[in-house]
Amino acid sequence: QVQLVESGGGLVQPGGSLRLSCEVSGSVFATDAVGWYRQAPGKQRELVARIFNSRRENYADSVKGRFTISRDNGNGKNTVTLRMNSLKPEDTAVYYCNVHRILPSTYDYWGQGTQVTVSS
Repeated sequence: QVQLVESGGGLVQPGGSLRLSCEVSGSVFATDAVGWYRQAPGKQRELVARIFNSRRENYADSVKGRFTISRDNGNGKNTVTLRMNSLKPEDTAVYYCNVHRILPSTYDYWGQGTQVTVSS
């Protein structure tokens, strides 16, 4: 079982920055990918960024060059951080931390979500 707890959302002006953190507890496998998705009102949930244990990263085209994902496995904790710079109003959404498991079978674990609002 995997538990995810997000923190760090809030209200920020366009052009500003925010940092989201996700503390992952439980059994995380080496083949799991950890990342962030977001869902804006009336839209489908979409992948924002994902990082694999090999440190390979994937980003949505809309956030490349502005967002950075990182993963810290030190001190017995497993934390995934999303640094968001040059935020735009269209980044407004509920952001969800995710663990995507492919072995032994495909399964997704989700956090409760944290609201990010970009507005002047």
